[in-house]
Amino acid sequence: MRQMSVFSLLAASASLATCAHAAHIELEDSTVVAREQRDATAPSIAEKRAEFAHIPGGASIVDAETYKTGRASSPQDALGQATGVYIQSRSGAEESRLSIRGSGLQRTFHQRGILLMQDGAPLNLADGSGDFQSIEPIALDHIEVLRGANAWRYGAANLGGAINFVTPTGKSAPEVQLRTEAGSFDYRRIFGAVAQDFGDWDAYLGVSDYAQDGFRDHARQDNQRYFANIGGRINERLVTRFYVSHVETDSEIPGSLTKAQLRRNPEQAAPSTITGDNKRDFTLNRFGNITTLQLDGGHSLELSSFYSEKSLWHPIFQVLEVDSEDIGVRLTHKWHNAEGWRWSAGVEALQGRNQTKNYVNVSGRRGNLVDRQLQTARSLNAFSELEVPLAEDWALIGGLTWLHSERDIDDKLKSSFNFAGLPSGFRDDSFTKSYSARIGRIGLRHELAEGVQLFGNLSQSFEPPTFSELTGGAIVTENDAQKATTLEAGIRISRGHLDLDLAVYRSEVRDELLGYTNPLNPTQVITTNADRTVHQGIELGAAWQLGNLLLRGQYLLNDFRFDDDPAYGNNRIAGVPSQFLKGELLWQQGGWYVGPTLEWVPVHYAADHAESLYAEAYAIWGMKGGYRSREGLGFFVEGRNLADKTYIATTGVVANANGQDAALFMPGDGRSLYVGLEWKL
Repeated sequence: MRQMSVFSLLAASASLATCAHAAHIELEDSTVVAREQRDATAPSIAEKRAEFAHIPGGASIVDAETYKTGRASSPQDALGQATGVYIQSRSGAEESRLSIRGSGLQRTFHQRGILLMQDGAPLNLADGSGDFQSIEPIALDHIEVLRGANAWRYGAANLGGAINFVTPTGKSAPEVQLRTEAGSFDYRRIFGAVAQDFGDWDAYLGVSDYAQDGFRDHARQDNQRYFANIGGRINERLVTRFYVSHVETDSEIPGSLTKAQLRRNPEQAAPSTITGDNKRDFTLNRFGNITTLQLDGGHSLELSSFYSEKSLWHPIFQVLEVDSEDIGVRLTHKWHNAEGWRWSAGVEALQGRNQTKNYVNVSGRRGNLVDRQLQTARSLNAFSELEVPLAEDWALIGGLTWLHSERDIDDKLKSSFNFAGLPSGFRDDSFTKSYSARIGRIGLRHELAEGVQLFGNLSQSFEPPTFSELTGGAIVTENDAQKATTLEAGIRISRGHLDLDLAVYRSEVRDELLGYTNPLNPTQVITTNADRTVHQGIELGAAWQLGNLLLRGQYLLNDFRFDDDPAYGNNRIAGVPSQFLKGELLWQQGGWYVGPTLEWVPVHYAADHAESLYAEAYAIWGMKGGYRSREGLGFFVEGRNLADKTYIATTGVVANANGQDAALFMPGDGRSLYVGLEWKL
C-alpha cells in the first residue's frame, strides 16, 4: 500500500502539470518571489546548504573556491578535505581510490558503491561502475557530498551514498575565466570558459587541456574536455537546462610495486605494465537535461535525463575494448508548506549496454580474440521521503524505496582461451540475474540552538554487483547483491566562526562484495560475497576562522571488519587505513593567503585480509600561498610533500599474502612544486 501511494502522488503530479501552462502563480511573500525568479535547475550554494540542513545525516557542500587556492587537477584535489570522503590518487593520476563508509573497498581502479553525478544526472554506467576522468575540477561551482542513505533524494540506495559535481551557469560564472597551471613531472593545464546571461536564458562554455608525464615511469596523462550548458525560463513556471560534454582521455598505467621495489626506486613502473603497455584510454560523449515545473501549493516536478556513449581502449592483462551506451530518466515530485512538511518522491529508469571484446595483449596491441560479450544492465527504482514537523525544533523523516535491477550477459564467443590466446574448450558464460529489494529509512532532526543541529537515522542499503564483480575476474561469478543496515548519529554546527560536521555510524553488512587478487598472479581477480561484515567509524569535518587564520580539514576513523568469518575471524578488511587526517592552516587577508598543508595516516594498515602484509603509516606536509579575487588577476604557488618522503599512497588487496612481500603498493608523489595564474572578468 505504501508503494502504491508513491505512484499515486506521481500520477497526481503529472495530471497537475497538464494545466500548469494556464495557471496563475500565487506568491506568498517577497522571499518566495526571489526564489521563483532564480533558475530552479541550478540552485546556489547558499540554497543547497539550506536544503541540506533538513537532511538528518551526513551531507555537505564543497565550495570549489576552497580547493582552487592550489593545484586543481584531480578528484583528490577537489574532495581530499570533504567530510567522510577517503580518496587517494593512483600514482598522481585522476584515477583514484574512492570510498565513503567503506564502500567499494576492493576497488583501487574505477569505482563502485557511490553514485557519481554531474548536475544531478548519473555519471556512472547503468551497472553502477564509474570513472573519474570525465570530471574537470576547475569547471565546477560546487560539489554535493551525501553520505550513505542521505543520498535518498537522488534514488541512491548504496552504502557510500552519492557525489554530485555541479557546473556553473551563465548566471553564476564570470563572463570570462582563464587559468593555467604548471609544475613538477611536466604537469601542465590550460582552462578557459565564457559565460553569458541573456536575461531569461544563459549559457556557459568551457574547454580544458591537461597533460603530465607523472612522478613514476609509464604514468603519462593527456586529457581534453569540452563542456557546455544552456538553460532558461520557458514561461513563469517552466525552466529547463541542457548539458553537453565531450571527453578524450589517455592514461598510462604504471602498476603496483612490492615494498622492496618501492623503497629502492618509487619512480619505477611495474615491469609488466611496460611490456604490456598498460593504458586506460576512452572517449566520452554525454548529453543531459533538467527541467523543472513549478505548481501551485508548494508542489513542483523535476525531470532529469541523460544519454552517454563511451569507447574504452584498455590494455592490461588482456586488451579490453568496450563500447558503452547508457540512458536514464528520473522524475521527482517535491512539495513543502509553511508548516514545515516536506515531501519528495520519484521514479528512475536506467539502461546500459556494453559491447565488450577481450584480446591477448601483445605489447599493448590486439592479439587473438579470447572473449566477446554483450552486457545489459537495467534498473527501475521508486523512492519517497516525508518530513513531518513534530514540534517547533523537532522533525521526523521517513523514506521508502523499491528497487529492481537486472544483469544480462550474452556470451557471443562461447569458447574459453588461455592467456596465450589458445583454445581450451567450449564454455558459455551467458546468464541473466535479477535483484529486487524494498528498503526503508527513518530519521530525527533537532534544532538544539541557533546554528546547532542534532540528527540521527536508521537506514537500509542495497547494491547489485557491477559487471566487474560478475565477469571482471578470473572466472564468472554470479554474486548476490550487497545489503546493509546503518545507524547514524551526529551534530552540525554553523555559528560564528565555526562550521563543524560530526557523524558516528555503524553498518551491519550482509554479502559484502569483496575482491582480491592472487599475489602470485595479479591477473587473477576474484570477487565474492562475504557473509557478514561490520563498517563503523567517525566522520569529522570542520572549518574554524580565528582572526586572519583559517583552520580546515577532515578526520576519519575507519573500523571495517569481518564478523566471525570462517577464514578471517574478526580481522580488519584490507585496503583502507583505520585513521586518516587531512587539512590546512591558512593566514588570509584581502584575498591573500599562505600556510601549511598536512596529510597524515598515523597507523599502518593491512593489504591482505589475513593481516600478514602492511602498508606503513606516513605524514607528508606542504605549503601554499597566493591571491584570489572575484575579478581580475590571481595566482597560487603550492609545494607538496616538501620533505620528499617515500610513502605508500594506496594498496591493492589480496586474501592472504602469507607474510610475503607482494606487488600491491602504489607510491605517492615525491616532492613537487606547482604554480598557477588565473584571470576572471
